[in-house]
Amino acid sequence: MNIAVCVKEVPSATSQRRLDPGTKRLDRSGDSEPNPFDVHALEEAIQIRERGADVGEIVAVCMGPGSAQRVLTKALALGADRAVLVTDAALAGSDIAGTAYVLAAAVGKQDADLVLLGQQAADADCYVMAAAVADHLRRPLVTQVAELRLDGGTVKAKRQAEHGYDLIEAPLPAVISVSDAINTPRLPSIKAIMGAKKKPLETVSAADLELDAARVGGDNARSVVREISPPPAKSEGLRIEDAGGDSAEKVVAFLSEKGLI
Repeated sequence: MNIAVCVKEVPSATSQRRLDPGTKRLDRSGDSEPNPFDVHALEEAIQIRERGADVGEIVAVCMGPGSAQRVLTKALALGADRAVLVTDAALAGSDIAGTAYVLAAAVGKQDADLVLLGQQAADADCYVMAAAVADHLRRPLVTQVAELRLDGGTVKAKRQAEHGYDLIEAPLPAVISVSDAINTPRLPSIKAIMGAKKKPLETVSAADLELDAARVGGDNARSVVREISPPPAKSEGLRIEDAGGDSAEKVVAFLSEKGLI
């Protein structure tokens, strides 16, 4: 059994996030890191192997610019056996539908019985990527998984729900999105970091995957966003000082004026 883990490059938590005025896209020129939620998916793939499942290989799959090689190198250091980066200027600015189409095409060539993703993307808070990928692959989907076991050709998942947990079984091959409650990701050792440089990291283009150019890219979306301007400055707040014990009355009057009481 092979496992594919989709990993996204996102701006690091300490990077300032802004839109590029020229491209109308998120500026990714600063420091980046693997999507933290996807790291939980990668950790789960490694733990599945450690629990004794017959895992042939774990492959990390990413769609992004050339800089995403750094993210995949980190995935290799964490335990992935090889990595695939889909990078092409024609894919820049792709929306959720376009990205899912590309990821499904890339994953479909990996002979993976189990596809794992994080529950969301840290930069866009998108929760539906796993569902879109599963739809393209025509595979069963279980989301928000907090516990995962393999039993022969079946996955048994404990899924977070609004009022507790759902216990779900699905046949392989399947697509699973994991919650951040499923595990605690490990830190790579120095030996693993050095060894990651020797692991295969393949780069493929849109042409290599025989993608339909009309279904990817962000030119149409960019035409809708005509200009970007800074948010309006916040007005100065009201400062209430106690003058002779009337501050409480002033607070009540202010809240009443705003219709809050």
